[in-house]
Amino acid sequence: MMSAVNDTKFNSAVFLLTGIPGQEDVHLWISILFCLTYVISIVGNSVILFIIKTDPILHEPMYIFLSMLAITDLGLLIATMPTILGIYLFNSREISFNACFTQLFFIGSLRCIESSVLLLMAFDRFIAICNPLSYASILTLPRIAKMGLVCVLRGIAVIFPLPLLLKRFQYCGDNVLSHSYCAHQEVMKLACSDNKFNNLYGLCLSFLIMGLDSLLIFLSYVMILKTVLSVVSQTKCLRALNTCVSHLCVVLLFYNSEIGLSVIHRFGNSSTHLLQVLLGYVYLLVPPLMNPVVYSMKSKHLRLRIIRLFVK
Repeated sequence: MMSAVNDTKFNSAVFLLTGIPGQEDVHLWISILFCLTYVISIVGNSVILFIIKTDPILHEPMYIFLSMLAITDLGLLIATMPTILGIYLFNSREISFNACFTQLFFIGSLRCIESSVLLLMAFDRFIAICNPLSYASILTLPRIAKMGLVCVLRGIAVIFPLPLLLKRFQYCGDNVLSHSYCAHQEVMKLACSDNKFNNLYGLCLSFLIMGLDSLLIFLSYVMILKTVLSVVSQTKCLRALNTCVSHLCVVLLFYNSEIGLSVIHRFGNSSTHLLQVLLGYVYLLVPPLMNPVVYSMKSKHLRLRIIRLFVK
């Protein structure tokens, strides 16, 4: 009996990706929705980058951080587009081990980088409101470039061990993933080998990266709120808070989807499978779609530049 069990352990050449369960008959319509989402997201983030690059007035720390966010979102879209559209347009479900681990690495790294950029944006608002006289001297271009480099290196360093650890495992059964992209938690569940270390490492990453970043962002806004409430003028108080609204919306969208998906992956059961799949799409596709919209709506100068660009 033990021999038979051992014979089922193998290193298959591929994983099988899955679309939305029970919706195979409407894959064409779903593919149209995803195509529109990708087109709008790519165009929106590209326009933000183009305007920030070509308008000298926008060469300020806040907009430079926004351009970092747009680049990260574009990277996420490029990393997920081949497999998601491949399933719904061509029913292409197979993905090789190496391609899966590569996609997993890029998704994990880019999400980590995005969390770091959101933290930098919170720091930018903190300095601008709590210490405005030192704003220009603290957030210089060379310092911003170094911050961006640290974000990238941090994202790569913490995620890089994951695909290497997963590659050492043997995988059993049909190797069917429940998403249309490769996620660490999903691949880890298919391993026949002992994956306790991987599970613990992934949990530690969630707390040390997302948990620490969200805590620091929260503390930044506590200090901002404390400073703003000490301002006598109500007009100045509201104006200061208004500069933070767009960032707060983006932060809530990012961390709510991150936390929600992590909780369902670890504690969900078969009854929450559809919710898990849908939340997976929200987790990856909604932030890149909404970030340009939120910042365009709240930044008057950016909004006017976008209008002029398309009116011409």
